[in-house]
Amino acid sequence: MICDANEVVLKEAVIRLKRAEKIMGTDVLYMNGPMLNGLENIFKDYIEDLRANSRSTALSIFLTTTGGSAEVVERMVNIVRYNYREVNFVIPDYAYSAGTIFCMSGDSILMDYSSVLGPIDPQVQTKDGKMASALGYLDRIKELLERAKEKDFTEAEYLILKEFDHAEIKLYEQARDLTVDLLKKWLVTYKFKNWEKHTSTGLPVTEDEKKERAEDIARDLGNYSKWKSHGRPISIEDLSILKLKIDDYSDKMELRTAIQHYYGLATDYMQKNRMEFFLQTRRK
Repeated sequence: MICDANEVVLKEAVIRLKRAEKIMGTDVLYMNGPMLNGLENIFKDYIEDLRANSRSTALSIFLTTTGGSAEVVERMVNIVRYNYREVNFVIPDYAYSAGTIFCMSGDSILMDYSSVLGPIDPQVQTKDGKMASALGYLDRIKELLERAKEKDFTEAEYLILKEFDHAEIKLYEQARDLTVDLLKKWLVTYKFKNWEKHTSTGLPVTEDEKKERAEDIARDLGNYSKWKSHGRPISIEDLSILKLKIDDYSDKMELRTAIQHYYGLATDYMQKNRMEFFLQTRRK
């Protein structure tokens, strides 16, 4: 009997995923792809199935994504937080935009020296069905409005500005504001929940200080003028400058090897099968 090659690869992927679960002491879910409308229901099925067949109350999400919808992310956070008391994010490679926002809902974020997050730039669906960068769109409008004050503002620039849809502008502004609100809320509720004392002084951390730190991080990650690009990679070093604590697993060789072995096999499987999205647990 000849085994299907894909079936063999998927079985091996499950073995490697279980290895990562054993090392981390948590359930593991791997997700690779954009977070767009409709994903939340599939995601819910996977999470509920995993939780129903586990004694663990902790989940580690291995995440690779270019981003997506903040509204979808909000629903996914509600789903995982209903089912698990502890949620950790592992970034084997990259998690941009709404993926970065998703990570901010975690109790911890694990990255190695080559992993990156991105600016919190949500993607919004335009009237023609395409996904557009909200911050890039708003930054362009701001630029044109500032140019309109100059004497050499051209007729071509005026026509571009005139063509902007006010309803779409409002939609992008709402998407921007939602991402900031969610990031601040989740950082204070989850990421900062065990932040009790200041490292430098040993003094207790107040709720207002947690909110202020979250506000600073949200402002910096949402500063399009600073990062210039939806997909700008933000490293561990950059994140530490923003005073966002990241758990660096670069030198934890057993864990790093397990993550790399699983991630390498899963991404190779996706590429060979020309898949745009991949979701896997030890059960599905």
